[in-house]
Amino acid sequence: MLKVTEIFYSIQGESTYAGLPCIFVRLMGCNLRCHYCDTRYAYEEGRSMEVESILREILKFDCDLVEITGGEPLLQLEISELASRLIDQGKQVLVETNGTKNIDVLPAPVIRIMDIKCPGSGESEKADWENVNRLRLTDNVKFVISSRADFDWSMRIVNEYKLLSRAAVLFSPAFGILEPSTLAQWILASSLPVRLQLQLHKYIWAPSLRGV
Repeated sequence: MLKVTEIFYSIQGESTYAGLPCIFVRLMGCNLRCHYCDTRYAYEEGRSMEVESILREILKFDCDLVEITGGEPLLQLEISELASRLIDQGKQVLVETNGTKNIDVLPAPVIRIMDIKCPGSGESEKADWENVNRLRLTDNVKFVISSRADFDWSMRIVNEYKLLSRAAVLFSPAFGILEPSTLAQWILASSLPVRLQLQLHKYIWAPSLRGV
């Protein structure tokens, strides 16, 4: 059984898969409380579903890209079974995680999108830094940046852990807190070859709209 907050079909708004149609499975529960969190409803809102029931919901949509997100999906051990079943169905599986849990519990074909929490999140001290050594070149590493201090911290982490040689690295402005143009200017001035990431779904639809 898995605790599921919502299942929906939308445009992928983030990661190197941004812009593609995608089925989302949002699992309930999170071990962090980031200041800028936009899915607080997933902390406690959800229903118990068997893996088979989740698969039936997913297979209603004609789409081969599936993201399992949260909350923090790795809090639920059954996520590995769900991911394996989806892979068996020919799906490309993405899992977005906050980086506090061992990402190697997931089946090898899964693309891990790991959010390294900046100090501005209020949760940066909870990272499992061993996850850096678990990254594959197919994975994504995301930094949500709220300030210049977050940007400088993120650059230090990218360089210290040689993240550009380990995975795709994305810098995202905290929505409503940091202007995308400001972050773009900082990236250009740094000459750091990271990808500027915007949350496309918030620009396509209303920022607070669920199920998109």
